Amino acid sequence: MIRTWVASVIPLYKEECYRAYYERAPVFRREKADRYRSRQMRVQSLGAWMLYEWMKKTYQPAEDAEYNLSHSGEYVLCSVSMDVPSQKILLGCDIEREREAVNLRMAERFFCPSESRQIKKETREDARRDLFGRYWVLKESFLKATRKGMALGMNTFEILLGDPPVLLRQPEAFPEKYYYREERIKGESGIYHIAVCSTDDEIDAVRQVKFGDEKEIIRRWG
Repeated sequence: MIRTWVASVIPLYKEECYRAYYERAPVFRREKADRYRSRQMRVQSLGAWMLYEWMKKTYQPAEDAEYNLSHSGEYVLCSVSMDVPSQKILLGCDIEREREAVNLRMAERFFCPSESRQIKKETREDARRDLFGRYWVLKESFLKATRKGMALGMNTFEILLGDPPVLLRQPEAFPEKYYYREERIKGESGIYHIAVCSTDDEIDAVRQVKFGDEKEIIRRWG
C-alpha cells in the first residue's frame, strides 16, 4: 500500500510556525533548509520533510521503507510505502502547478510524438494546459521511481492517459510493472497536478492535510 499526503506550506511563512517545525526537524534537514537563499525554497524543504515525519508518526512504516518527496508553489507532497523494504517497492511522486500557457516546442522536446500530438490537437488553451500538466507529473513520478531522473529522458517511455494512466512503452532497463494514481487540487495560486507511480499496485487516494498552529504542533510533536 502506498499512502500519499499533500499540504499547503502557506502557514509556514509565519515565522513562529516555521520556527516551531524547524526546531523539531533533524539537524541535517535544518542545514539543508538553511542553505537556500529563497524563503520559498526553505519553506518547501522544511515542509516536505516534516510532512514525511508526520506520516511516519501516523502510520509507523518500517524504518527504511521507501518514500518520495516533491514540492511546487504552495504545496509539498510525500508518498510512503507501507510494505516491508524486502519487497523492493519502487516509488516516485510529483506535484506541479499548472502552467499559464503551454509551450508546444517544450512538449515536442520532452514528450513522445503521440503525447505531444495529443496536446496539439486540443483547440482550447485550458485543455492543453491540463494535458501538459498531467503528462509532466506522470513522467516525473516514473523518473523518480526509477531513481534516474531526467538522465533517463522523458521521451524514453510512453504514457496512455486514462483512469488510471498506463505505461504503453518503457525502457528495457526497467521492465517491472508500474502503476499510477493521479489527482488534481486547486490552491490559492492555481491548479496543481499530482501523480504517484509505483511497482505496488495498491496506491491510496491522496490525503490533504494542514500544518497546524503552535498548540497543534506541541500536541502532535511534543
